Amino acid sequence: MAEDTVARVLRQWQQVRPDLGTAPMAVIGRLNRCSALLQQAADAPLRREGLTRPEFDILGTLRREDRELTPSRLARETFASGAAVTKRLRQLELRGLVARRPDARDRRVAHLSLTAEGLELIDRILPEQLTYEESLLSGLTPAHRDQLADSLGDLLLLLEGHLGGTLD
Repeated sequence: MAEDTVARVLRQWQQVRPDLGTAPMAVIGRLNRCSALLQQAADAPLRREGLTRPEFDILGTLRREDRELTPSRLARETFASGAAVTKRLRQLELRGLVARRPDARDRRVAHLSLTAEGLELIDRILPEQLTYEESLLSGLTPAHRDQLADSLGDLLLLLEGHLGGTLD
């Protein structure tokens, strides 16, 4: 039977340190490995458009919210730091995908929206990205995917409660 990378690591730890309870590594190690592999694979359509996953997340957030957002709201919605969002917004503005409008009452506040080019790009690439992600999961049955999504949702709620939401 085939052995995934984490199973091999667990077996090795069991041989050299049988006294350790490595069960958490079975979950977290696999999540980390899956995340790394998905980051490499799932971002292929984005790379063809010259986008990073975090930039795509900003464009997607502006599209799904369907209204102007402030940088701080974008940071909360994308689970990123303010500094990271500022850097990404600068790149998206330079590409003409996001527009910034200063607040009439407080010039320190900016309101961000998609430009026509940004709207066209996200509406064009999102279906392609979803199709690509679907192909990555095609080896799992719909029932297995639902079960996995539910379990990951439970874990996410647990971790967000313990660790909070900001990762960058």
